[in-house]
Amino acid sequence: MDKDKIDLEDRDTCLGMEQAEQEGEQSVSCCCGGRKKRRSAEEEKKLMNRLKRIEGQIRGIEGMLENDAYCPDIMVQVSAVNCALNSFNKELLAQHIRTCVADDIRAGKDETIEELVKVLQKVMK
Repeated sequence: MDKDKIDLEDRDTCLGMEQAEQEGEQSVSCCCGGRKKRRSAEEEKKLMNRLKRIEGQIRGIEGMLENDAYCPDIMVQVSAVNCALNSFNKELLAQHIRTCVADDIRAGKDETIEELVKVLQKVMK
């Protein structure tokens, strides 16, 4: 598979590649274009904390379902998870624009703008 041609819609494949890399099964530079993003410890911790809270919310919804909770109560919690995921995405996008996009534009890599447009189109479906 040509890593430079992986589309964001192939994220299952990408996630599998990253997991295999973490488990040492194969040497893969990264998913989605072979690029990586080095994050500060603070940035990574902030994003991971958000994901852990979302994971907890999902487990809460599972528990509600197992305990025969009333449908509208579950839907309210699902809505809260959607909101939390959107907030995570907004934070990640803001950091991406401030760092990766800005750095690439300064370096004359105008194709980054087109990449950003494509990502926004997929994210805003």
